[in-house]
Amino acid sequence: MAGKRKVAVVLFNLGGPDNPETVRPFLFNLFRDRAIIDVPWIARTALAGLISTLRAPSAKKNYAMMGGGSPLRAETEKQAAALEARLAAEDPGAAYKCFIGMRYWKPFVAEAARAVREWEADEVVLLPLYPHFSITTTETAFGEWDRAYKGPADRRVCCYPAEDAFIDAHVRLIRETFEKAGRPEHARLLFSAHGLPRKTVDKGDPYPWQIEQTVRAIAGKLPEIPDWAICYQSRVGPLEWIGPSTDDEVARAAADGKAIILTPIAFVSEHIETLVELDVEYRELAEEHGAKAYHRVPALGDDAEFIEGLSALTLRALEGEAGLKPPGGARICPADAGHCPCRMNV
Repeated sequence: MAGKRKVAVVLFNLGGPDNPETVRPFLFNLFRDRAIIDVPWIARTALAGLISTLRAPSAKKNYAMMGGGSPLRAETEKQAAALEARLAAEDPGAAYKCFIGMRYWKPFVAEAARAVREWEADEVVLLPLYPHFSITTTETAFGEWDRAYKGPADRRVCCYPAEDAFIDAHVRLIRETFEKAGRPEHARLLFSAHGLPRKTVDKGDPYPWQIEQTVRAIAGKLPEIPDWAICYQSRVGPLEWIGPSTDDEVARAAADGKAIILTPIAFVSEHIETLVELDVEYRELAEEHGAKAYHRVPALGDDAEFIEGLSALTLRALEGEAGLKPPGGARICPADAGHCPCRMNV
């Protein structure tokens, strides 16, 4: 390592509780974030306390299905190790080290920032494990990093909704699931993404627009499954959320006599939204409505093709000046996406 340029790659993700005792504090941290509940600090803190207290019992039951805690940290550690190995092979002239910064539970973003400083990195690449930019994910992670880190100017990958290897990895996993299911003749492919409140999108969040870019790129490479739909899961609270909901689309597919192939299009790791919502709750819903079949495509995880894509994003981010690094070096989001840092000029 002596003499090599030291490049820190910071992987951002949501985080998740380690055990039943940390479910409530994790939820409190989540709902205390202004990106999640946009009200004044005092009211937001009170609401976070109330919501986390009310939701903790049911959340604990769901986490109990996964051994009591979230697998997200372990999943992210596997991705970090695979990415380090890939970068070392592709660019042996530099020393790469991946750091994990979780927004709402350990290891927190501030811990990652401290570890990067202690490692004395020469360059820093911020790489969210959120393919699609949103106020509620990438923007809040970047904001937390800016509060915690003082060091060399970083390079930040804002999103990668149509990155080639990301798309191709999804296509392959969907096709493998379809083949394993026996290539059902009457199949509908449901692309399920985490939902957002409508008011968040109305503020200029580009997330649903980017989801559409991902889905159209994937669907275009899967002519064998021409019937598909985008849907949104994980709705909470009384606010209006973007739709259609995954619940409704599962029920509609069943009513239409379809075999359901469901893929988690915005989640790159297995966690509560995939292992409980998709594997248990929506499977039960499909069965209740008499669906011909229900097959769930796995999340990308440390899939070699996906890791290849993350490596390519990292290496491209190191080119040129520091700062924001939009996909392919070009602004892609429409001008009215007011919260996108790389939206097209008006």
